[in-house]
Amino acid sequence: MASVMSSCFAIHQRIRVLELEEEIINISMLCNANGISGKGEGEILESEDRISHSYFWQADSRTIALYTVILSVVIPFVMFRCLEHMPSISSYLKGSKNSEEEVPLKKRIAYRVDVFFSVYPYAKLLALLLATILLIGFGGLALYAVSESSLCEALWLSWTFVADSGNHAEMVGKGPRIVSVSISSGGMLIFAMMLGLVSDAISEKVDSWRKGKSEVIEKNHILILGWSDKLGSLLKQLAIANKSIGGGVIVVLAERDKEEMEMDIAKLEFDFMGTSVICRSGSPLILADLKKVSVSKARAIIVLASDENADQSDARALRVVLSLTGVKESLRGHVVVEMSDLDNEPLVKLVGGELIETVVAHDVIGRLMIQCALQPGLAQIWEDILGFENAEFYIKKWPQLDGMRFEDVLISFPDAVPCGVKVAANGGKIVKPGFLPHIISPPKYPEKILFCGWRRDIDDMIMVLEAFLPPGSELWMFNDVPIIERKRKLTDGGLDISGLSNIMLVHKEGNAVIRRHLENLPLETFDSILILADESVEDSVVHSDSRSLATLLLIRDIQSKRLPSKEANSNLRYSGFSHSSWIREMQQASDKSIIISEILDSRTRNLVSVSRISDYVLSNELVSMALAMVAEDKQINRVLEELFAEEGNELCIRPAEYYLYEQEELCFFEIMVRGRERQEIVIGYRLANAERAVINPPHKIERRKWSLDDVFVVISLGD
Repeated sequence: MASVMSSCFAIHQRIRVLELEEEIINISMLCNANGISGKGEGEILESEDRISHSYFWQADSRTIALYTVILSVVIPFVMFRCLEHMPSISSYLKGSKNSEEEVPLKKRIAYRVDVFFSVYPYAKLLALLLATILLIGFGGLALYAVSESSLCEALWLSWTFVADSGNHAEMVGKGPRIVSVSISSGGMLIFAMMLGLVSDAISEKVDSWRKGKSEVIEKNHILILGWSDKLGSLLKQLAIANKSIGGGVIVVLAERDKEEMEMDIAKLEFDFMGTSVICRSGSPLILADLKKVSVSKARAIIVLASDENADQSDARALRVVLSLTGVKESLRGHVVVEMSDLDNEPLVKLVGGELIETVVAHDVIGRLMIQCALQPGLAQIWEDILGFENAEFYIKKWPQLDGMRFEDVLISFPDAVPCGVKVAANGGKIVKPGFLPHIISPPKYPEKILFCGWRRDIDDMIMVLEAFLPPGSELWMFNDVPIIERKRKLTDGGLDISGLSNIMLVHKEGNAVIRRHLENLPLETFDSILILADESVEDSVVHSDSRSLATLLLIRDIQSKRLPSKEANSNLRYSGFSHSSWIREMQQASDKSIIISEILDSRTRNLVSVSRISDYVLSNELVSMALAMVAEDKQINRVLEELFAEEGNELCIRPAEYYLYEQEELCFFEIMVRGRERQEIVIGYRLANAERAVINPPHKIERRKWSLDDVFVVISLGD
């Protein structure tokens, strides 16, 4: 500013001098006109004045340009050195003594510059452009001052020196060379800064792509919010579901690095069969991140429970649902929320409304374990029914069935098994049932069940057992939770311990992985033993499965040494099955009780299944299957809730003698009709010499001879 003001003042003074010289010339011409001096003498004076005027103007303009450049370069450095003393000088001139310590002016200016560059994203580019213009302008003035070039030519040379540092090599003379080298050096600095800015901009853009910050332009995709151990199984099930349509798009939004998510998904080593998985890094609690993944255009949204304790996980799920309800664009698809605690489910449904479908993971697995303990072999049936790899549930309208009875509808689908209806219909029969064996269901005997471990929904499991078991049954609870505290937890969970009429609770305290603690239990007397994924280690999949395996091996070893003392009436519960059936073989493989282990990691399944010493419930994978099915069709949740409930319809395994005689030749349709007379729906079977059950068998019209060692999988009203 000082140099510009000085230059302007010098130019003003020079113009004033020129005006005075102009007046002198005019006076001289006036004198010549009046004849005061000779004509030739006046012409000579005028010519000399014009030559002098032109020469001095050029000389003075170059001098002004040189001084302007020098002042412009020197004054900023001088002022910068004096900035530290300006506050004290200002205080001295004002005559006041400020006792408070003031921030130095240098720091304040640096702070303002930093804020300016932070607030305005293009400030660096504009500053670089301004520096380039100043360098060209002052460099051109300096060249104009030290050379014989015109101002326009000097400015052009200054630009060429800035653009290409090698152009100054042809300059002649000390002054022009010094100026040209200075301009070229400034040009190299400016272009280095420009390259740095361009490189940073490109790197930032590439990083945004790499870190998953770019927007997803998709529609009719499935959006998964969150990350957990169930994600691998869930992606697998969704990919299988999309196989029939040639694949689809799955978008995962989680608070993890995009590259880490993609590496973890790649480790699954699973063929996604045309389905694309897109990962984005962000928080489901932030609306901007939700819009980034096209949340309003997704056909289904799955909210995964986080790998933390149940209350924190459900609280986070509630906040995610609140964020989804805050999306201005209405959601196209429904929302499936994985809950950890059944008590938190009503609040999420209240907030989410009709779009929300909940799957309570702990509750589902707890009920499945009880069903599998009471009916050995049911775990494998559930693996076949849930998910999309084998048989799966569908809900659809068939107008052509109008007027038919349900028992007739059963035999109307060669490739499917009708499991229920939403609207009842009337009609006539098509197939005659034949003669149904009159087998009376065996009476229920009191059972003795052991729970190893503590789950937060254990009170709900006890209520399910209360509904299933006959009076006189015993439930032994063995874990390291103090007895007084566990009674308090059961009461807080809504369980009326004194109101239990069918089962009696027996509390034992100890560690399930310590042998001497297990030896204090009558392990040889239990009909069923459930090894639960303990609440204390449920956050670690590996730790939980290791604990379950250790408990399983210890129990089997202790039982094998107590084999002679095993009670003779422990097989009464299986009296309805043939002695050679696979269910009896499961129990009699080591003449011990049925053990159901809760497994979290699918890799652990191989260890348990190869040993053949326990049945298992693969909890994470089964929950993933249920989430995938509900995501594809929200109505499926009503079917699963019906089958998982302690009252109403349930999945059962029935002996063949309930429906046929030994070596009787029947087609599957005929067995379905006979099952309907027992108020059951037969959905599959397992032959005596087969490894797995067949759900929704093909060729239902084909007749075959059946053995009493075979069993059938049915949907039946609770006994």
